[in-house]
Amino acid sequence: TSFPFSETRILGVLQRIALGYFFGAVLVYFLKRRQLYFTAAGLLLGYWGLLYFFGDYTMEGNFVRTVDLWLFGPDHLYHGEGIAFDPEGLLSTLPAIVNVLAGYLTGHYLIKEGLSYERLAKLLLIGVLCLAAAYVWDWVFPINKKLWTSSYVLLTIGLDLLLLSLIIYTTDFLKPGWNYRFFEIFGMNSLFVYLLSEYLLTALQFIRVADGQSLFAFL
Repeated sequence: TSFPFSETRILGVLQRIALGYFFGAVLVYFLKRRQLYFTAAGLLLGYWGLLYFFGDYTMEGNFVRTVDLWLFGPDHLYHGEGIAFDPEGLLSTLPAIVNVLAGYLTGHYLIKEGLSYERLAKLLLIGVLCLAAAYVWDWVFPINKKLWTSSYVLLTIGLDLLLLSLIIYTTDFLKPGWNYRFFEIFGMNSLFVYLLSEYLLTALQFIRVADGQSLFAFL
């Protein structure tokens, strides 16, 4: 077959989303809000400890790759970087769960407390603090998307909170006259948009231009 199971990649973006939401939902169901904060901190610090004590932060020597090679073998991992290394590794799902928890806690806060300038200012402050903590942590645990490092988690949460604050301020406080239904459609169908972008990427890779080069590489 064109896609033999012996060489099928097991992990991936959608798998990461599924695992993150599953474990995030389990934690939300069984733990109280205060316990969720401690759990999130424990996941970030624990993940840092695992990568620090059981390898290094290089693509070849990181502990995420070690675990994936042991569980799945090299043939079932992503090879786009020249070696068997999956940027959506199983172990790096641990800090990704914190992103899910952050989204839940933010939504819970806004629903419970309601919208006001004071609440918006608090969101902005937390976002700035997350960004500051991310860049400080970057000195010892580099911001790295492929390893989904704990500092990267704080960076993404901080940016998300700042962007969310801007969106809330624009839509709920300024109340612009223009219709933003177009953006709502994309926001409510984010997985479909992601899959559409992947299909578009695949199509660009199959379209050949000058000298046999793919349109994706040409662009």
